[in-house]
This record gives sequence, structure tokens and C-alpha cells, in this order.
Amino acid sequence: MKASEKFIETLLWLAAVITILITVGIIWVLLSGSIPFFQEVSVVDFLTEKEWTPLFAQKHFGILPLVAGTFLTTAIAIAVALPIGLTIAVYLNEYAPGGLKRTIKPILEVLATIPTVVYGFFALTVVTPFLQNFIPGLAGFNALSPGIVMGIMIIPMISSLSEDAISSVPKALKEAAYGMGSTRLQTAFRVMVPAASSGIIVSVILAISRAVGETMIVAIAAGQQPRLTLNPLVPVETITTYIVQVSLGDVPHGSLEYRTIFAAGIVLFIFTFGLNNLSFWIKKKYQEKYD
Repeated sequence: MKASEKFIETLLWLAAVITILITVGIIWVLLSGSIPFFQEVSVVDFLTEKEWTPLFAQKHFGILPLVAGTFLTTAIAIAVALPIGLTIAVYLNEYAPGGLKRTIKPILEVLATIPTVVYGFFALTVVTPFLQNFIPGLAGFNALSPGIVMGIMIIPMISSLSEDAISSVPKALKEAAYGMGSTRLQTAFRVMVPAASSGIIVSVILAISRAVGETMIVAIAAGQQPRLTLNPLVPVETITTYIVQVSLGDVPHGSLEYRTIFAAGIVLFIFTFGLNNLSFWIKKKYQEKYD
């Protein structure tokens, strides 16, 4: 083996080891902060209690309101991003000329490069006032506006990954559909999309993971009122918003209130870790299907 190849192999090995060590370090930090918390707060109460008020005089440590806020905004985001992103993917793959496709994809990627704090202020100062014209009961801080804006933010992820999945479908399926007399629209949505369903599902799961971990948009536009509700018109608080609130506040380090961010963080880590592993498993099964 040449010296240059050995050097590159060593660099790749170091990169893999560093990644593993960073992950282990994150887990250690979360556990070192959350274990003392759970020594004072029951895990059962943490998972089942319906109030989250660790910073109030009457303290309750039920994570459900934060989980509800997180999944409410995420559900709205996916409801916005999935149909738009999938439609864009189908258009780019089946309808767009080559030159237009090469132009649209980079433009879509620009959406992913915009700082999320800009998205947050856009949701608060533009989207919310616009929606209030049609929804009089919409509060100034709510779950609907940041959910919609998060959906706009993750459109490039769904459209790009879904387009790659559709492109990987064997051309023989498309040709067979045309040979049976199917139109382009029928071929796209009844043949290509179902055949690429595994890849599309992976893109949706990764987009959900991205939305679950989003911080600044919900911190700015969703409010900081933890409540167990599915009403998108009222203020909510997500797990990431609470972590930011405590990290930048006046809560003493080492206190029980401060350790709540580690407990909330480990819940968030479990969610995103599970989603990422689920997408990896689906992708692996999809590749074995066509190998």
C-alpha cells in the first residue's frame, strides 16, 4: 500500500473514532446531569405527570407538555413539507427539463442555508400577523406559525432525498408503465412513487428528526408556555425551547431546576437517536431488496 493511501486510511479511521468519542461524550454529559435529577424526581412522575413547572414555586416535573409541544409543531411541519416536497421531487424527476432541474435544485438548497433565527422572526413578524387575518383566535405566540415555517425549512430535505429515491427506481418500471398505456402522471404517482416509497419514508423520518431538534424558530415564535394540548392556536413550549430558556436564564448551576435541562435533553436525544436508527434500518432493508 502506498504511503499516501495509508495516510488517507489513517485520517478516515481517526475521523470515525472522533465521531464515536464525541457521541460517547454527549451521552456521558447527559447522563451525568440527568442521573442526579432522577435521584430526586421519580421517573414515573417525569414520564406521566401532566404539568411542567420546575421554575415555579409549586414544582411539577412532567415532561408530557414539552413532548406535546414538540410533536405538535413537528406534525404541522411535516404536514406542510411532505406534500410540497414530494410534489417537487416528482416534478424534478418526471417533468422538469435537465437545465431547469439543475437550476431549481440549488435554489431549493438555499432554503436550508438560511439561519433558523431568521425563520423564527419571519414566523413571528410575518406569518403570525398574516394568519391572524383569517384566524381571529390565533395568539401572538402559537404552534401553527413556527410549524408552517419549519415545514418550509425542511422542504429541501424531503424533496432532495425523495428525488434521489425516485431516480434510483429502475427505468424498466417506467417503460413498462408507458407500454401499458399509463400517462406520465399515472406513472409518476402509481408506479415511481410507490416503488421509491422506502427512500421517501427515510426522507420523511430524517425531516421529522430535523424538526424535532429545531430550536430558534420555536423559541422565538411558539412562546414559552408548556401545556398539554393539541391546539395549534395557543402558545406552547418545546423541549429545545425549554433548554434554551434555562441555559440562558438565572437558574443556579447544579440545582435541581438546572438539571431539568439534562433530563429534557436525554429525552430529545432518545427521540432523535431512535428516528435516525429507524431511517438507517429502512434504508438498509430497501437496499437489500434491490441487491
